[in-house]
Amino acid sequence: MARSALLNVMVQAALKAGRRLARDFGELENLQISRKGPGDFVSNADLQAEKTIKEELRKARPNFGFLMEESGEEVGIDKSHRWIVDPLDGTTNFLHGIPFFAISIALEHEDKIIAGVIYNPATDDLFVAERGRGAFHNDRRMRVAARDDFHDCVLGTGVPHLGRGKHKQYLTQLEAMMNEVSGLRRMGAASLDLAYVAAGRFDGHWEEWLSPWDIAAGVLMVREAGGFVTDINGGDKVLETGSLIAANETIRRHIQHTLQKAKNS
Repeated sequence: MARSALLNVMVQAALKAGRRLARDFGELENLQISRKGPGDFVSNADLQAEKTIKEELRKARPNFGFLMEESGEEVGIDKSHRWIVDPLDGTTNFLHGIPFFAISIALEHEDKIIAGVIYNPATDDLFVAERGRGAFHNDRRMRVAARDDFHDCVLGTGVPHLGRGKHKQYLTQLEAMMNEVSGLRRMGAASLDLAYVAAGRFDGHWEEWLSPWDIAAGVLMVREAGGFVTDINGGDKVLETGSLIAANETIRRHIQHTLQKAKNS
């Protein structure tokens, strides 16, 4: 695929940070780890990855702003552009030696996501998308799954953990969904879950209690792969509400309907 200059900058930042993360993943016992809160961890790997990404992006576009998981928001001189970055989505997986984690970088222009990169250094899987130009996995175009029988679907989800989300509410959703679909998967990194929807590996994904950096790149990826993304109620304020459903439109409607039934039961 032909990449724009901005997407190339994002890819190079992800690859550079990814090389360091891959080394750190091979030497987990030497990492310095601290707790952000109940059930949330941060390591020097997160911090170094964020530092590398920020330096690379700033070098290319010094006036753009940032929204980053570890260092928060930084308003740029150019207020119409903002990088949204999760330097290590799936930190718990990373720290437990599970090779399902990713760097997620999105570029927002006037409140619309126009480019996204999701990179798993452990598997060298690179997912990219640009608004109006499609979505690609290692340079091969992606399309969401075309399956329309809800009972045959395998869905991704996110399970709220210690200190996060409404557990009883989620268990009601889970029970309702278990009775409708072929399989459910909780992988532990929302950015990669959405990349898997875009690639047709998952038929859909639903999750709540998310942050913009978890999903900004993945939302664009699913849409550019021909899928639909809404919040739990069918609205388009996904980054604001922190909830989403992603799938082809037929399956997205089934997921929303099932969640609504669970809410009203």
